[in-house]
Amino acid sequence: MENRSLVTIAKHSKEKILYMLDMAKEFEARPNRHLLDGRVVATLFFEPSTRTRLSFETAANRLGARVIGFTDPKATSSSKGETLKDTIKMVSNYADIIVMRHYLEGAARYASEVTNVPIVNAGDGANQHPSQTMLDLYSIYKTQGTLENLDICLVGDLKYGRTVHSLLMAMRHFNPTFHFIAPKELQMPEEYKIYCREHGIRFEEHTDFTEETINRADILYMTRVQRERFTDLMEYERVKNVYILRAKMLGHTRPNLRILHPLPRVNEIAYDVDETPQAYYFQQAQNGLYARQAILCDVLGITLDDVRRDTIQ
Repeated sequence: MENRSLVTIAKHSKEKILYMLDMAKEFEARPNRHLLDGRVVATLFFEPSTRTRLSFETAANRLGARVIGFTDPKATSSSKGETLKDTIKMVSNYADIIVMRHYLEGAARYASEVTNVPIVNAGDGANQHPSQTMLDLYSIYKTQGTLENLDICLVGDLKYGRTVHSLLMAMRHFNPTFHFIAPKELQMPEEYKIYCREHGIRFEEHTDFTEETINRADILYMTRVQRERFTDLMEYERVKNVYILRAKMLGHTRPNLRILHPLPRVNEIAYDVDETPQAYYFQQAQNGLYARQAILCDVLGITLDDVRRDTIQ
């Protein structure tokens, strides 16, 4: 049996990405359906989550599925020493699909190799976050009318930020220009810069967060400096507030500029930005529902044609 797991966005073709965005658009038009009646979705969150977990669970519920799972691994047998392999194989007996967030890089890929139940990677350490990428792509497409030839600033924690790593890989099909804006301690890892060079992705690196750079951007993608990724808290204290976006910095931006953020934010976006026309991060989070409905259906073998044929019950 084909395993339709979504572990990384890197293997998605341009056609597949656009196909998934079309499916998300169908769900935005009508999110309540019965396409997953009788299915069980397991959500296994070994790390804390608000938006990702709630949007996956809402997506499943709006499609008619039932949800099982946990949000605190201390309340499961993993606290007794059960291995990830045994947990996955056990849950596979009860669910049709497993949505998993884990603190270890590569955990989602490993899980997909020990079960025939499809795995959706809801974030594995500092590695990948493909479902976030799908909602990011949908948000970019909705606000820009295209994914092609865009100027995108990635700001903040580019070292540990799994959302920017996944977005970088997905955008390789669309001729972007990236600006990596980060302090030296949090610069984009070399492996992703090599990926850019190998795939002809243009990028520039900056340590200064200036209005001049913002004014050239179509998308300004802010990220939180993630305290939980640091082993040296002194290093975290040095960099946590190095870049703060304020409304006064947006006076001369392109009219189409939109500000994205995977959330939660801490201090990197001032509250006065929320009232500007460029702010889009809360709508971005809402788009996560439709993107994740598309993901659940796709990994379970439900096609775009199936979605379009689906009639109101």
